[in-house]
Order: sequence, then C-alpha cells, then structure tokens
Amino acid sequence: MSTATEHTIKGKFDEVAGKVKQTVGEALHDDKTANAGAAQQVKGHAEQAWGSVKGAAQDKAAEFKAEHQPEAEQKGHDIRESITSTAANVKNHIQNAVNGDRDK
Repeated sequence: MSTATEHTIKGKFDEVAGKVKQTVGEALHDDKTANAGAAQQVKGHAEQAWGSVKGAAQDKAAEFKAEHQPEAEQKGHDIRESITSTAANVKNHIQNAVNGDRDK
C-alpha cells in the first residue's frame, strides 16, 4: 500500500473516530470530549488532504519519468560513451608517448 493511501485511510479513521467522539461528548454535555472529537476530525481531514497531495505528486513524478526516461537513458549512454572514448584516447596517447621515448 502506498504511503498516500495509508495517509488517506488514517485520515478517514481519525475523521470518523472524531465524529463519534464529538457526538458522544455533545450527548453527555462534555465539552472537553466534544472538542477533542472536533480536533480529531480536523486532524483526519488534514491527513486525508496530505494523502491526496502525496498521491498527486507520486502520479506526476511517475508521469514525468515515463515521459523523459528514454531521453535520460540516451543521455546517460552518450556520457558513458564520451568518458570511455576519452579514457581510451588518453591511454593511447600515453602509450604512444612511452613507445616514442623507447624508440629514441
């Protein structure tokens, strides 16, 4: 289960539990319990909103990755080719210099 879904589920639980707590507090004329229930509902709404934000961000990141991955893979390949080619050129240059000194 994704963390976005976990936040959404936890938020829904807090929302429902808070509503029950608020209702019980109001029925018993217990302001402290009723207020705690209202606060728990707010917490639940915030947690659900955070889950929605995380889910949207994960979706957007996956979309971006899918769209740009082939381009990034090609760029990575090109960089690796450039590095290995440069290393081979340096090696050849050093070998030529060493062989040139030996011939003298």
